[in-house]
Amino acid sequence: MSGPYRSQAMSRIGFLDALVRSEPFRVFQIILGALLIPVAGIVGLVTPPGVGLIVAGAGVALVLRNSRWARRRYLFHTRRHPRVRKAVDLGLMRRRRRRRTVAAEPPASLTNPASDPTSPPMPQV
Repeated sequence: MSGPYRSQAMSRIGFLDALVRSEPFRVFQIILGALLIPVAGIVGLVTPPGVGLIVAGAGVALVLRNSRWARRRYLFHTRRHPRVRKAVDLGLMRRRRRRRTVAAEPPASLTNPASDPTSPPMPQV
């Protein structure tokens, strides 16, 4: 942006950035996220399937984004239960990144005996 209004736009962005990073707003987001999680159960009963999961996901995202304690507990549980971690990571991953991750796995090489799925295992030397 150029011109006389550039400083106003930059100050507005600076103000919003400072507001989002402020301690009271962070506490507000934690409380809002904590309230959205139980509300998701009620929403899930009243609305069509899936809406409650979206509300719960938004609540969990707000809490994890703003609470160090919640992040530590989340990491502890995901390390303790790796299968659940893979499912949660796949669910949280953006669709485009998910396709890239699946496509990035190289196919087994039939010319390299170490990665050939049809070759017998090599004896240890």
